[in-house]
Amino acid sequence: MRHLLLLSLVIFAGLAAEAQSFYSVRRDRSLMAVAGLNTSTYYGDLKDNSDLLDAKPSVTLGLMYYVNKRIAARAEFSWITLSGADANSKEDGKLQRNLSFSSGNYELAVTGLVNLIPQGGRFYQRPTFNVYAFGGLGGLYFNPKAKLNGDKYALRPLKTEGVEYSRFSLVIPYGLGVKYKLSPYFNGILEVGWRKTFTDYIDDVSSAHVDNASFTDPIARQLADRRPEIGLPVRPAGAKRGDPTNDDAYMLVSAKLEYYLPYRFNSNRKLYRSKRKAIYR
Repeated sequence: MRHLLLLSLVIFAGLAAEAQSFYSVRRDRSLMAVAGLNTSTYYGDLKDNSDLLDAKPSVTLGLMYYVNKRIAARAEFSWITLSGADANSKEDGKLQRNLSFSSGNYELAVTGLVNLIPQGGRFYQRPTFNVYAFGGLGGLYFNPKAKLNGDKYALRPLKTEGVEYSRFSLVIPYGLGVKYKLSPYFNGILEVGWRKTFTDYIDDVSSAHVDNASFTDPIARQLADRRPEIGLPVRPAGAKRGDPTNDDAYMLVSAKLEYYLPYRFNSNRKLYRSKRKAIYR
């Protein structure tokens, strides 16, 4: 969260320094600040396919620029929480596997948006209601963890499947949104966005068990196969632990606020058009 607060301060401080005159602002505002509260839902090996929504907190900050009256480019940074647990499953096989994970993740995404209805001649003449679609490219940093005896452990260093995977994945964000004009300067947004990833290890579960006796770290041994915690024997090496044919994914359902920012690209222009009166003693 400290990273998000620092990012927001840097963004707004820089934009405030570029503020221009009231009359120019009325004409030229096409740069927007975006802030959102989201619910994040994980889809992977530690989740039943029937569980479509599992609300977890998420926060987004970003900037958006209108290239023309219909198309905009947007850059967003998000802090996203994801989690899954076999204990919540309705499937016997997953209940017996007894694995779980949770993680705080960081996503940076650049997307293009296409509005159904074009903007008006000036920003405040935009339609009251609009629908848009978006798609783009991003990156996700993830670090799955699990609790054991009240303590939380990062799973990647333990190599629970004998694999040292990357904690970074490319993601493809895409989705739909609706926006409502709240005032000349603000829009309210409701957006649903899906994320295709290129990793199956967001949850630290992908393929098969390794020989449990091969772990020298007792924490790794316990977290690689948690069946003994519920009175079941450990699985043999090669036994199925996850499904490597399907990469993990996640979804964000977002409530956002957009604000049209004053800005100028020509730093030689004066902040005020009208001359200030001299003060005589």
